[in-house]
Amino acid sequence: MRLPRTAHTSRPWLIHEIARDFRVEDVWALPTPGGPDDLERLVQQFANDDGPDTSSRLSRLLLSVRWKLGALFGWDEPGSGIGSRVATLRDRLPAELREGPRGPDFRLFTSVFLRHDEWAAELANKTVHAVLHIGWVPDGAGGYRGQMAVLVKPNGLAGVAYMAAVKPFRYLIVYPSLMKTIAHDWQLQSAS
Repeated sequence: MRLPRTAHTSRPWLIHEIARDFRVEDVWALPTPGGPDDLERLVQQFANDDGPDTSSRLSRLLLSVRWKLGALFGWDEPGSGIGSRVATLRDRLPAELREGPRGPDFRLFTSVFLRHDEWAAELANKTVHAVLHIGWVPDGAGGYRGQMAVLVKPNGLAGVAYMAAVKPFRYLIVYPSLMKTIAHDWQLQSAS
């Protein structure tokens, strides 16, 4: 279920301190009911599956189109990512956290930090520097669940245009498929 931005911004997350120059693009309640210590299980689900897969044919088609456009326009060329075009958010962490656990990398995302109740991973290309933030929050019914926020810092006008162009596809196709996959994987993992 999509949530208002305040569901993310009202929480005392570490990510607010290190990503002040990013805007909160999307916030979602994840279909991952659990106990107070299950964030690491959700993080491992992302890592073990190499990230949640958007399994619908339409989502795979959109991803394929995105990669072809990226190749055509050079959005993903070496030198356009973390450590090249942009510095890692890990450099903004307090020293004691830089030495702590990062969490797993997956697909194009590089993990920034992992704490008991939040995990952040980042990616960058020529269009955007983005953060996937997963928090573990009370669900209001005595349990807990995951909460996903996507934070972005577009790279110039091209990045702003790119984010505007992909927005309808994210809401109509990508996120619904992603939520279904996360729920399915969570239930499978819970059953085993």
